[in-house]
Amino acid sequence: MATPKPTVAFDPADPATWVLPIEGYLPSEAEQKQISQARKILVGDCMKDLGFSWQPAADLPRLGPKTLVDWRYGIHDMALAEERGYKPAADEQDAYDRAVEEGAVDGTSGDGPMRQALEGTAPKVGGKPVPKGGCLGEADRAISAGAANTTVAQTVSNEAFAESQQSPETVAAFKAWSDCMKASGFRYARPLDASDDPRFGSRDVTPLEIKTATADISCRDKTKVARIWFDAEVKIQNERIESRPEQLNAERKSLNEAVKKAADVIAGS
Repeated sequence: MATPKPTVAFDPADPATWVLPIEGYLPSEAEQKQISQARKILVGDCMKDLGFSWQPAADLPRLGPKTLVDWRYGIHDMALAEERGYKPAADEQDAYDRAVEEGAVDGTSGDGPMRQALEGTAPKVGGKPVPKGGCLGEADRAISAGAANTTVAQTVSNEAFAESQQSPETVAAFKAWSDCMKASGFRYARPLDASDDPRFGSRDVTPLEIKTATADISCRDKTKVARIWFDAEVKIQNERIESRPEQLNAERKSLNEAVKKAADVIAGS
């Protein structure tokens, strides 16, 4: 079994520090960035060979959850909820919005020669042969970028998340949380129903949203619903992992190879 390596010390009060078993088979944030960086280098070199000055799209800043588990079971930061309800921190949202406005695109548009070279929609550009799948395809083949698409591991993650909500312990915790919310004047059956309330879908943070979010966290703290849900999902994930070791280990091996190839590209750039 691939054991995920926590980047911070476990804190029972902070879900952002919790780690699920399946994370050992999924690409970490650092691995994703490494593969992405190498891919951009290779695409840029290929485009240069075809006569284009190509710049990759800027990465958008992080918005919202910091880890896979951070907001998986709902919000948990009372100070943030008192200010923003269910929404991300204002400075994170502003930074994200500015990046979008500035344009997180690579400069290609339409179906001109530059895009044809990038995507391989023409056999030649400017008299030069275009690689199969364009420069994107060539880069992906060079580092086996498709190996980062860990389908089996992601399926385990998705299925365990859904199934964990049906475990007796989680169902009981949901009811305890719901009863607590009802006592505060809010009627929601399940924890994520509150954050998914359509009334909180706008960009504006309303007093009702803040009141609901703070009551939500208070009830979470009283009922320990997030930890109970997490423990249920850990159990299910471990069972799923034990039943599919060959597939998961093969995916992890391919991912490791892609990460190694990406590191070699970056080191030689």
